[in-house]
Amino acid sequence: MRSIRGLITFCISLMVYANLTFADNSRTLLNIQQQWASINYDVDSSEKEKAFLALIADAEAFVASSSNNAEALTWLAITQSSAAKAKGGLGALDFAKAARSNLEKALQQDEQVLEGTALIVLAALYHNVPGWPVAFGSDKKAARLFKKALALYPNSMDAHYFYAEYLFDDGEYEEAARHLTLAKSAPEKPNRPIADKGRRSEIEILEAKVAKKL
Repeated sequence: MRSIRGLITFCISLMVYANLTFADNSRTLLNIQQQWASINYDVDSSEKEKAFLALIADAEAFVASSSNNAEALTWLAITQSSAAKAKGGLGALDFAKAARSNLEKALQQDEQVLEGTALIVLAALYHNVPGWPVAFGSDKKAARLFKKALALYPNSMDAHYFYAEYLFDDGEYEEAARHLTLAKSAPEKPNRPIADKGRRSEIEILEAKVAKKL
């Protein structure tokens, strides 16, 4: 069994209010992103679940304050899927199911939200959770979502990395190596140095695993 791994306004004052709200949401989004990276890459594994649970509460508040916009829903789902991975086992399935639901809501609003992030995370969920009758896992759905994300964003580090992971698990080592090379050549993530460093480290680790199979 796999491991659970921004309207046109009618007056100047209303326009100013909308801009301020957008700016506040942007700051909140960045803060959640940065907290996630710190937890995911710097916090000890024994403390990750507790830290992600606290971040889920912050992300839920952000979703409520942003009227369920696609970006907020996507990051709530990311925190939920990360909590699932930290918890592990069948007890993580509730987190995974909640993440899938929020990603589907985000994609209904904007299929390209956060440069394909919702597509990528949903694909990874489908790949990593168990299939029927235990849960909703499906490699066919995962492959379709990964390919859609890559078609929309061919320079996405995350899309190439997670697709390479999918390919590795399916024994397609040469193709996995090709996508890892593309992931390494992807541009750095602005304002997210911890996440960028952490992902590049994961790329190197997976590269070493692939190399042993070739």
